[in-house]
Amino acid sequence: MNKIATTFCALILCAIVAPASAHHSAAQFDFRNPVALSGKVIEARFANPHMRLVLEVTDDARGTRDIEFEGHSRNNMRRQGLLPGMFTVGDMVTISIAPMKDGTDGGYVVGVRTPEGEEIGRITGAD
Repeated sequence: MNKIATTFCALILCAIVAPASAHHSAAQFDFRNPVALSGKVIEARFANPHMRLVLEVTDDARGTRDIEFEGHSRNNMRRQGLLPGMFTVGDMVTISIAPMKDGTDGGYVVGVRTPEGEEIGRITGAD
């Protein structure tokens, strides 16, 4: 009986720990050198575990492309004042991101300027 109880407890522990180990860190983002950019909202999803924002961005070097960004959890975004519905598909927004350290497209949203001009978080290097 003791062996069965031990095995059962081990299985329960694995079931609890496994989802937590799947979460990634923010080590891939460069929070020391934030970048501001503007684009058209393609998708804005305020859900856990992270906000997901996809913008259509155009620049001289690489042309037009869709770039996916992530943000804090829905709860933390709400505390900062960024609420679902503040912008919708097609809106032009400016965001400040901690870019990817390896230089690929994407990043972590640290600030947003809504279409109405409201700034949430920190907008760095924006016009």
